[in-house]
Amino acid sequence: MQTIYRVTRIPAFVLLAVFSSQLFAEDREPKTKTGVVRSTKTKPISWETIPDPKLPNVLILGDSISIGYGLPLKRKLEGIANVYRPMATKTKPQNCGGTTRGVEQIDAWLAETEWDVIHFNWGLHDLKHVTEPGGSSVSKKESDPVQATVEQYGKNLELIVGKLKATGAKLIFATTTPVVANSSGPLREVEAPAQYNEAALEIMKKHDVEVNDLYAACFDKLDQLQLPKNVHFKKEGSEFLADVVASKIEAALQ
Repeated sequence: MQTIYRVTRIPAFVLLAVFSSQLFAEDREPKTKTGVVRSTKTKPISWETIPDPKLPNVLILGDSISIGYGLPLKRKLEGIANVYRPMATKTKPQNCGGTTRGVEQIDAWLAETEWDVIHFNWGLHDLKHVTEPGGSSVSKKESDPVQATVEQYGKNLELIVGKLKATGAKLIFATTTPVVANSSGPLREVEAPAQYNEAALEIMKKHDVEVNDLYAACFDKLDQLQLPKNVHFKKEGSEFLADVVASKIEAALQ
């Protein structure tokens, strides 16, 4: 018995649609000069820094605000600088806290390598209310002390800046970002960042340290950038801060 094979005819317009979709998909992917398709996926950025010896070394010192913009900053400076920050573990960034912790640990943080640029900030932990001066047990009581008074903050910052200057690196101080009313977490008074920034700016002027005014940069945009009733920033806020910081660092490296 002879087997009869049926040939299904595919309409020409269907074949054309399939071919066109493949062609357009290829066109959407960027190609190198040799015609090889280059992936458009963004390479994930890690906290771990594998240094390129041909690039300058940048150290970021700061609290959770700098942790928030840390990975976006590393991405923006990729191929421009090796970006470091103190690390609690190989994959977990360390919060540099207030100036009390800064004075205690600055030598260890600076010892890792030779630095070309150091971008630094202390403030939000100094001005928060705690159960005892210099302590870390937080409080929401106005009657409880701040971790470091403006006067003590200034003394601590003087010590830290002296250590930073001794590295020979280009220094950039970032002003402390704003606090909104009824922020979550420990009590931080709305007017405190401006007071601590004023004290810091006097020290930076005295030591001829460049200032990156993050406070002013985001003050009028807090509704868009900062989390509601929080000192921390939304993803777009951290991206915004990373842009400002990256621009300052790139200019310092030129």
